[in-house]
Amino acid sequence: MARGKRYSDAAKRYDRNRLHNPDEAVELVKSLAAAKFDESIEFVVRLGIDPRKTEEAVRGTVALPSGTGRDVRIAVFAQGEAAMQARDAGADIVGADDLAEQIEGGMLDFDVVIATPDMMPTVGKLGRSLGPRGLMPNPKTGTVTPDVAKAVGEFKGGRVEYRADRNGNVAVPIGKVSFESDAIAVNLKAIVDELERVKPASAKGRYMRKVTLASTMGPGVQVDPLSL
Repeated sequence: MARGKRYSDAAKRYDRNRLHNPDEAVELVKSLAAAKFDESIEFVVRLGIDPRKTEEAVRGTVALPSGTGRDVRIAVFAQGEAAMQARDAGADIVGADDLAEQIEGGMLDFDVVIATPDMMPTVGKLGRSLGPRGLMPNPKTGTVTPDVAKAVGEFKGGRVEYRADRNGNVAVPIGKVSFESDAIAVNLKAIVDELERVKPASAKGRYMRKVTLASTMGPGVQVDPLSL
């Protein structure tokens, strides 16, 4: 894939094969970010799991103490009182069958989808639209819940979803380049602790095999998994 001049220049300023401790990696990522906007910083880890095995599926949510710095747009499937509560909590889009029709028509202007349990028969029909984008609500991630107001507040406040892809990789945004380094470090620790908490009992060998931090437009900086 072709890379821009800023990316190429940044990649020449450090040893891409060196393993850094978390504090070094955070400082390096911040120093290498050269875009004209406030880039996000993403944590990516390759886990020693077999995602094809149900017992080794890794998925859930984690609250990042420092937030993400992102404006998270939330769509909520709810009716009646629950719909009113979702709107009051700050949901960007709230609906039922009407919202389903919009999504089927190609409207996907949101980052998280939350639904009350009674709306799942309607939401379930949207698998072709929501599934490939990882947006299908799921009880395991707290996005299927009767308390939609609480869920909206948590995701607006810094709760993020994580899930291992078919290769065992998990990618999570942990802040912005403009964040203080300590704030990013706290978020990094939160996601590492969470992944350790949900480590499948059947996973063999080293669990965190490769860890990288990178800004939106910057090169990846390797983190020593043993230092986490």
